[in-house]
Amino acid sequence: MPDRLLIFDMDGVLVDDSDSYRETIVRTVRFFTGREVALETIQEYKNRGGWNDDWLLAQRLCADLGAAVPYDAVVDRFVRIFAGAERDGDGLMRRERWLPRPGLLEGLAQRFELGLFSGRRRWEIRLTLERFAPQVHFDPCIAADDVRNLKPAPDGLLLAAALKPGRRLVYIGDTVDDARCARAAGVPFIGVAAPAGPCAPETRARLLQEGARTVLDDVNRLESALPEDW
Repeated sequence: MPDRLLIFDMDGVLVDDSDSYRETIVRTVRFFTGREVALETIQEYKNRGGWNDDWLLAQRLCADLGAAVPYDAVVDRFVRIFAGAERDGDGLMRRERWLPRPGLLEGLAQRFELGLFSGRRRWEIRLTLERFAPQVHFDPCIAADDVRNLKPAPDGLLLAAALKPGRRLVYIGDTVDDARCARAAGVPFIGVAAPAGPCAPETRARLLQEGARTVLDDVNRLESALPEDW
């Protein structure tokens, strides 16, 4: 049995969410404020850290634009835009694109165990994996619902370590909060920063500053980037 566990974040690592989650933030803020927020502004918040929860980030952006919106109202509008009124995946999440090339995860699974720790809720993860990767087994598969404290708290990675005793972990993520989560858990971190993304040079630099072993252009370069001492 492999004694090493690769744990993936979902957004920005396994899934291109630029036209789904990020666009949903834009549309949610527009709905409540009538104002447009730039993707670069969203990324700047992400690069500061502390904004892993996109619902909270959308609420904060509304407040910065002068609209005090109750959290529950933000969540309701956000979910309707992202997942559809019935939470059946017919919203903007239909625009998502799966990033791993065919066979990448299956090949890694021959050498390592694969896990998932995402800030998404369980129902969001389920819909996405059923659509893109029903054949890939992630164990553990940890969602925001499963932890008391969201990233950058280390709760998700500590839970993964508890569920898989004796395994050596590496976490692959794309945000400052992912990096801080890994550092707090004592887990090596590999960053992902797509060159075409907003604020890409700044994001790459921030991930390295936060302790990333390396920062990849995309997850398909992972195999050659795994730490030799892991």
